[in-house]
This record gives sequence, structure tokens and C-alpha cells, in this order.
Amino acid sequence: MGIEPHFSRTTEQAAVERVCEKLKDRFGERFMTGQAVREQHGHTTTYLKGEWPDGVVMANSTEEVSEVVTICNEENVPVIPFGSGSSLEGHLNAPYGGISIDLSGMNEILAVHAEDLNCTVQAGVTRSQLNDYLRDTGLFFPIDPGADASIGGMAATRASGTNAVRYGTMRETVVSLKAVMSDGTIIETASHAKKSAAGYDLTRLLVGSEGTLGVITEITLKLSGIPQSIAGGICNFEDLESACNAVIMIIQCGIPVARIELLDSVQVKACNLYSKLDLAERPTLLVEFHGTEGSVAEQVELFGEIIAEYGGSDFEATTKPEDRTKLWTARHNAFWAGVGLRPGCKGLSTDACVPISRLAECVTETQKDIEDSGLIGPIVGHVGDGNFHVLLVLDPDNADEIESAEAFLQRLAKRSISMGGTCTGEHGVGQGKMKYMLEEFGPALRYMAAIKLAFDPNNIMNPGKIVPKFD
Repeated sequence: MGIEPHFSRTTEQAAVERVCEKLKDRFGERFMTGQAVREQHGHTTTYLKGEWPDGVVMANSTEEVSEVVTICNEENVPVIPFGSGSSLEGHLNAPYGGISIDLSGMNEILAVHAEDLNCTVQAGVTRSQLNDYLRDTGLFFPIDPGADASIGGMAATRASGTNAVRYGTMRETVVSLKAVMSDGTIIETASHAKKSAAGYDLTRLLVGSEGTLGVITEITLKLSGIPQSIAGGICNFEDLESACNAVIMIIQCGIPVARIELLDSVQVKACNLYSKLDLAERPTLLVEFHGTEGSVAEQVELFGEIIAEYGGSDFEATTKPEDRTKLWTARHNAFWAGVGLRPGCKGLSTDACVPISRLAECVTETQKDIEDSGLIGPIVGHVGDGNFHVLLVLDPDNADEIESAEAFLQRLAKRSISMGGTCTGEHGVGQGKMKYMLEEFGPALRYMAAIKLAFDPNNIMNPGKIVPKFD
């Protein structure tokens, strides 16, 4: 099965021209059709071929987004939401043309309810912007995907990241949403109460929908208290299997680690070169503990005892912010460090997620697969929740290399699915992983298609994503 979308569609050029004329009249200079801005909004960090929208609207409010969607729906012209452009699976491409709605200008923090441990923000607010604003409240937003993504985009792709093992993902963090539906209607999906037994859970339905059901414009989020004490640690192992087995035991023993990241020896080498570190080039765990001073000390002690049983060595823990920042900055720069292993080449980043009990098996099989394929592919992962990434560093002009990489991607997806996991724990489906959806979901995919049709009968909302063609 190819990657064709389940719902076929065409976009009439005359309809596009009418929409562009209306948007130009309404938004003036905030509606743009220049090639450079269209390319920017169609092709960002994805390895897939860029497909540009016909125009870009810089929206400033939910009401303006509603106006744009209403105009597009009347003419059956696609709408593609845009946040900060950090997605990896072609979410922002416009295979049928249409209008990109740039929400980056909607960057107001609307309310912080410290007593209720939540806040409400516009979709264009970024993760770092929100945490800078919250610094004096004693609270923070814990979801950290690495990139300084927009909160709207993080909700749309069900983002997670390094802190997910303790604080969860956007699925657990979003309390309520304001969204514009395909006919321009503005809805709120839930109250701000901590729990509710009323109605269908539209919040969870829109979180992770990647703009295919509606445009998320405001988000109410759970916040967490800034820990009294934070300690970071690093240790290394003889092989990946030992490192993964140590992680499995740590999680099964209930140690509440805040972050636990795995870097294989290739990734450690890349980080050393890129971030000017001198880490031992062996499979390595980076870990962080949050809590009171007493609880953090206890976590560090238990962690040290467990990793020793699996051959972990050179364990060092520190509470110095500058030391922790140095290591986590290197971790967040892992993509660029990996690409730097082959100057002039490009990176293809993919991810998979399996039940924690199958982590060691999946990672070691994947490492062997990379070696057998003759590819360069550093492995790094949020292994506390069974999620890991492979960065293939490729020569885009080498057809044999690209073919080998595509075959590897298919094997990785099938391997993770066969182990009770998923083809993507974090990056999302977009265009790139549609081909694996039927294998992962089977008959359930028909119900996803039915939901899409009910919410978006004209198929204008980010068409060509998530739901593939099937018989």
C-alpha cells in the first residue's frame, strides 16, 4: 500500500484564486503568496519532498482563523495549520495546495491559575516562552520535545519528550482546547475542572489529530511545581542491551526518574565532536531526578545500585545547574551532532516506541539492522517510556543509500508494531508514516476515517495526512 490519503480530492485553481482574492482583501499584507514564504510553510525539517501552499495568512486571533477557514470551506480549498515548523513527518506539506494559517503571531499567555495548577495560552506560545513567564510563580510546563515548539503544534502532534517518563505527554497535560472546526465554528472541548464524566472526550480526540479535524487556537494546560531539588547523572555500559535492561529494572522498581535518556556509542561520539565533550564513547544513560533533597538523594542511591548490577560504570550525579545544562544541551543538539558525522549529508530522523519489557530486544535488533545495512544511524531515546529515535545520515544524491534507508524504516516500523508497540511514539504520522497505519490499527482505521468524514466532510483540514487509502 502506498501513502495515498484515504480521501481523494482535487483543488480547483479558480477556487484557489477566489480564496486568495478574498484573503488579500481581508488581511492585506498579512496574506502572502511569495515563493519564499510559501516554501517556508511547506517544507521545514522533514525529509519528504516539499509541497507548497498557495498562500499564507498570519492570523492574530481565533476569530481570524475562523474567518479564513470559513472562506476556504465555502470554496473547498484546503487549510494547513502552521506553528513553529518543527514537525518531522511532512505535517506541513500541502499536497493539494491551499492556505497555510500561521499561528505564530497568536502568542499571548492569556491566564495563569496558580491555585489550580493550570494556564491558558494561545497556540503560538512556545514552550520556552511559557516557562520564562512562569518562572516567578513556582510552576513550570514540563513537556520538553527538544525543539522550541509552539504549544498548539505540540497539542496537534501529541508531543512528549525527555520529561515524559515522569510528567506524561501532551495527552495527559492538555485540560481543554479552543478550536476552529472545518465550517468555521469555534468550539471549546471541555471545562477547566480536573475531571469530568460529561460527554465524548473531544479534547483527547483533537490532541494528536495533526490539524486534520480542526485548528487548535487556545490550550489550557496542567502545570507542575518546580522541584525543590534537581540532580543530573551520567553513566555508561559495555553494550546497548545492558543499558536497556538497566532502564527496564529502574522503571519496574518504581524509581520516579524525571528523565532517562539513552545514547549509543555513535551518538556519544557525535555529541563529543559537536558539543566539545569528552564522554566515554560507549552506550550512555543521562538521567535526572526531581523532588525534595531527601527523595532525590534516595533516588540517586537506588539508581546507582541498580545500574551496577548491569555493568553500569562511571556514574556521576550533580546538582550544579551549569553541569546539568551542559549535558542536556548536548542531548538536545543530538540531531545536528549526528548530521555533523557526515558533512554535506542530511539527517532523516525517525522514531519507534515499544512496551518497556521489549525495549532491549527492539533496540539491539535495530542497532544490528543499521550495521547490516551499512548505514550511519545514531540511536538516542527517551527510553524510560520505551521510545527511541534513529537518525539516518544520508547522501540525498545516492539512490542506493536512499533505497536502503527506506527499507530500514519499514523494518523498524514493522518490528516495533510486531512487539506490541507503535510506528511513532512522538513524531506523529503526517505523510511519512501513513503507510504503516493499517498494519498498526487494522479495522480500527475505518473508524478513524469515519471520524474524519464526520468532522470534515469536505476534506479541507490538512488533507493527505494520517488516514491512508485502504480497501
